[in-house]
Amino acid sequence: MSRLVIASALSLWFGLTMLFSLTRWGKRISLAERLRPHSVGTSRRSAAGLLSAQSARDSLGPLAGAVGAKLASAFGIQEELSIRLRRVHATVDTSGFRLRQLGVATASLGFVLATVLAFPLNPLVVASLLLGAPLLAFLIIEQQLAAQSQAWKRRLFLEAPVVAEQIAMYLAAGNSLGASLSRAAQRGTGAIATDLQDVILRVRQGLTEREALIEWAEIAQVPAIDQLVAVLSLVGEASDLGRIVSDEAKSLRREVHRELISTIESRNQQVWIPVTIAALVPGVIVLSVPFMAALQNFA
Repeated sequence: MSRLVIASALSLWFGLTMLFSLTRWGKRISLAERLRPHSVGTSRRSAAGLLSAQSARDSLGPLAGAVGAKLASAFGIQEELSIRLRRVHATVDTSGFRLRQLGVATASLGFVLATVLAFPLNPLVVASLLLGAPLLAFLIIEQQLAAQSQAWKRRLFLEAPVVAEQIAMYLAAGNSLGASLSRAAQRGTGAIATDLQDVILRVRQGLTEREALIEWAEIAQVPAIDQLVAVLSLVGEASDLGRIVSDEAKSLRREVHRELISTIESRNQQVWIPVTIAALVPGVIVLSVPFMAALQNFA
């Protein structure tokens, strides 16, 4: 019993420590430690310390990443974590996200161990809780990221016609493709404007406009963005790129309209299900009265 108490306390402590080390206030170091890497004869690795949060992150990050990737692929999530994090513009990297999952799973395991020690339960229930609680915590965080990714892709799909029309208008006014993308990113407040800011940053880092747009399409993985990028990649080849982008914007708007009509029709069909049930139940009750009376006459 004492060993179980120690194990539960250690698991809970380790999980909470991993979670707190990922927060801004939990990993804040003193002024002396921040100035030590700039002193003569002191390396950044020695300044971090052997038992610091950064050293634990460096040692556990690859392990957490490998285990998390295996579990995610086992549950049918094949898309790379780095792409999903870049798509939603997350502030953490792959190691930080996996360490967060590891911390939450470990903390949940410690909580379950403490609960099992406090309340006597069936061994089968105990085994299910010990296996299911960390796995459930891992899947909850994974599902949150998946939901954010799908919501971002949905916003890209809905905003694509409007942004395409804006870019076409800027191109028709005589602006270059880079200037058009920059103006659309600065004046917009949606998901595509945020992505275009990263595209412009990648161009400033040395990529061409075509390469930056193709990279954006690979991260977004939205058919509407693929079509828009394919048209914008014709810069330097088409004589009237503004008109071509305008035609593509009309095509994207028709796709959004068709998808909206399909959604409305499916919801209308779903509305008829409770209406039909509500109409059938009173009808069956009304028909059962003469039917029971006829059975009594024959009896």
